Amino acid sequence: MPFFRWVVTVGVLLIGCSAGLYAVTDYPELEQVDLTVLREEPDGTCTVRWTDPYDLVERTGPYQCDPERDPVLKAPDYEPGTNLGWDTGFVLAEGPDKGALHSLDEDDDVGGSIEASDQLLLLGLFLTAVGLIGGNIRSLARLSGMNPGVVRRAEQLRETAARTARDHDRAVEAVRRAWRPLHDEAVRERVGRLPVTELPGAAADRLPVAELERNGIRSVRDVLDKGAWGVAHASGLGRREAERVWAAARRAADEVGQDTTLRLDADRPDARTVELLNALRVLVEAGPAARDAAEAGDRLAAALEDELSEAAPGAGWRQMLNAGPEERQCVPDAVAELRTLLDEAEREGLAERLNQASVDLLRVADDGTAGISARVDFGNRPQEYYALLAEVADDALRTTTEPATDRTDHTDRTDRTDRTDAPTHRPRPRRVKAARGKGEGRRAPGPDRRSRGHPFR
Repeated sequence: MPFFRWVVTVGVLLIGCSAGLYAVTDYPELEQVDLTVLREEPDGTCTVRWTDPYDLVERTGPYQCDPERDPVLKAPDYEPGTNLGWDTGFVLAEGPDKGALHSLDEDDDVGGSIEASDQLLLLGLFLTAVGLIGGNIRSLARLSGMNPGVVRRAEQLRETAARTARDHDRAVEAVRRAWRPLHDEAVRERVGRLPVTELPGAAADRLPVAELERNGIRSVRDVLDKGAWGVAHASGLGRREAERVWAAARRAADEVGQDTTLRLDADRPDARTVELLNALRVLVEAGPAARDAAEAGDRLAAALEDELSEAAPGAGWRQMLNAGPEERQCVPDAVAELRTLLDEAEREGLAERLNQASVDLLRVADDGTAGISARVDFGNRPQEYYALLAEVADDALRTTTEPATDRTDHTDRTDRTDRTDAPTHRPRPRRVKAARGKGEGRRAPGPDRRSRGHPFR
């Protein structure tokens, strides 16, 4: 509740009222002059003479002197032998009566207005001071736990960690894109040589293999190319039986795809092989250190993201003051956790490792169509290339294969042909944050992150 804001508002309003009351008060402009008292009564009624400061002439008139002034200012003590006294008074400094004496007793109403204005001013100043001091004290309490430096460092480290993980994923994806058409071609060749007599269930006579062969459907690829409807039309089989034949062919193709490996010919490579070698060379040159750094960066980015979402109000006093009570309550613990993560990352030298990994992963592959550098490097250490290719391929196959029973057969022959060359590539599942409490796991494992332990190992 903005209590102190209302206090300040009331104080400012009172100050404004004081200024307004003073502005509308008709208080005459006066100038003080010396008075020579010519005659004085005991009650202070006197006749005085003064010099008009504007016309520079002497004037005489009645005036109410101060009867309580010091006796030495009265006759006969002021100027012995003259019967004169002294007092001070005010003359008008403006208007038609300019230079005439003015008694302050005539301004009782004006004095009351000025006194009221002064009281409003004092009360307004008091309330304004109370509101400002109380509001600042409350603001300081709200700002407890704020640490913009820690939040800023954590955001920078999160960006660095996420960037390294993205760079590694991008390099792995480049290998997959280059590997996919070569693998699909190899699978297509193998299923083209696989007779329909090798289909699952053919040996037990559960499939009409002889009927297929009599109608020119001799290989598994022939079945996949035609699709279920094409098989039914070409062989005269019923719809359900044709679907069973196609499903068996799909399972056989999946098994062939899982079992097919590539052999790279660096001596006479085609353009696709050169592309694959170039993509592999980036990861081979970066080495296991880049992969480990990317995995650590992925975990660290997730951990920092979780804490930064709670520590966000601690990034500055504006965010802290605008946050709700529950959000501010989470800030100290979140900032402390961020500080711990930053200290651990600094001890492990993780920022340097992440930056170096990004540099290694962003090296430009050989742009030449011949891929000379990659071919020479592959010839020097083929085992590393094949080991890395097997790792990427195994992961891709795990994420792209589907159970054959989940596939539908209600598509035309063109659609079948598009996906019968080999198991199609499905996008990698996106890593998402899991619901957690303090100390629980922070992110569901992704296909390229085989270890989800300590963020820095």
